[in-house]
Amino acid sequence: MVESINRTISTPIWDKSSIARILPDGTFNYKPKRDLNGIIQCRSTIDQEACIYADNVRKLRQHEYDSAILYTDKENEIAAQNERSEQDFIKYFNRIISTRHPNSSDSIIVNWRRVGELLKMYSQGQPIPFKAISVKLLEDIKMFLLRAPMGGNKKGTISQNTASTYFSILKAGLKQAFIDEYLTVDISAKVKGITNIEKPRVALTMNEVQMLVDTPCKDDVLKRAFFFSILTGLRHSDIQTLKWKQIQQTSKGTWQAVVIQQKTKRPD
Repeated sequence: MVESINRTISTPIWDKSSIARILPDGTFNYKPKRDLNGIIQCRSTIDQEACIYADNVRKLRQHEYDSAILYTDKENEIAAQNERSEQDFIKYFNRIISTRHPNSSDSIIVNWRRVGELLKMYSQGQPIPFKAISVKLLEDIKMFLLRAPMGGNKKGTISQNTASTYFSILKAGLKQAFIDEYLTVDISAKVKGITNIEKPRVALTMNEVQMLVDTPCKDDVLKRAFFFSILTGLRHSDIQTLKWKQIQQTSKGTWQAVVIQQKTKRPD
């Protein structure tokens, strides 16, 4: 769009090194000389002031145009954020289970779904809009999880370690919500997790092992698998994935199972 400022000039200084076009008679039209700021140079003071005035108007209009674009973008961003902040976190949490864990084990899926159920129980069936999520709310949910009921037909409350796992899952959901721009602050990083209680591992004595050897078992395969685990120290999950190529003979003629164990990541 061209805006008229009712100014004309008649004394521009032509740049003989910059040809604008060649006329039919073979003569040249030249471009006007400009200073470092791009303002046309004139011989007349009045014409020079007109060019400076025109450039100031151009700068003003450019600033207005840029500001209008930025303001519109900012308005749209604020409107979109306000709309997201009104949405229900519980619905969002249940929705991302399938997208976040498409190939996860059943136990992981079950834990995420259970956390969704407990969130609904905590809110008494009411939605939890993203705008209501705060450090205070998360601390309140943490206390709720520490006394949350067990699932299924079991009686009593969940253990502290289970509550720790559930709260870590909740924090993972909040972290994803921050990535998806439902939250403007990574609030999951502002709240500490629930401490895990280390449980002592109890080992069988040789006398107890011998008693088990002497105890009859209807399933011979189960019994042999059990003692294979005891004698090798391998976990049930490692035995399930064990391949024949992992059974190797040592230089002394004995046999060993070569297994690289991957530690289970502890929830935050």
